[in-house]
Amino acid sequence: MIYELNDTSKVKSLFDGWKETLIYSCLQKVMGKIFVTDLENPKSALAFVGCFGFLAGAPDRELVINKPEGFVIMVPQNEQWATLIEECFPDAKRVTRYAIKKDTKFDVDQLQKEIAKLPDGYELKKIDSAIYDKCLEDPVTVDFVSAFGSKEKYLQIGRGMVITKNGEIVAGASSYTRYHEGIEIEVDTVKSERRKHLATVVCAALILNCLNEGLYPSWDAQNRNSVHLAEKFGYEFDHEYVAYEVASDRRTH
Repeated sequence: MIYELNDTSKVKSLFDGWKETLIYSCLQKVMGKIFVTDLENPKSALAFVGCFGFLAGAPDRELVINKPEGFVIMVPQNEQWATLIEECFPDAKRVTRYAIKKDTKFDVDQLQKEIAKLPDGYELKKIDSAIYDKCLEDPVTVDFVSAFGSKEKYLQIGRGMVITKNGEIVAGASSYTRYHEGIEIEVDTVKSERRKHLATVVCAALILNCLNEGLYPSWDAQNRNSVHLAEKFGYEFDHEYVAYEVASDRRTH
């Protein structure tokens, strides 16, 4: 039996040393959920937010099999969890992701210089109520806001910037998730507008806004291109890690 854990302090030690802000979001109860098979003395846990699930503690088949419905990126704490995911979901795609260090010291002057490179004909805007609605209209931009569950919650604790052209969103950087001390950055550009420095401009604007609020703009990279973009702002690569893209639309039990 799978349960949602309200007292997240019971599993905090299971995630010790795992520097992923999405896990912090769940443990701090800012957003996301923690699932366990034992409410009183949990030995295993699944921290789930957005489409990411982090599996920690003693490998537990029931937690893996009963993943949330739909597409999930499952991140194992170790090879034992990885083997279990492969056994439960043979069609899962094993991918490599890239963790970025969480102690970046940013050069504010450089961020401002990057923002100043916004090309003519483009506008830089904060994600407000109207922009939030517009983000929901396109698969490229929906992840900027979707993990928050509601407009009210995003406008309260989310942070984001977009670049528009002729009134349409062509690039954006936003809080995929939020934790007490900061955000996890999500960035994308529509295909036809790539290689125009837009991602750099909009990320620089979001990072600067976060710094002005005393929030840390955390970065986790899906691929090497994302690592290279992060390094423009002073981020440093930490390590590679394994994740599994599980695309089944229903539970398997």
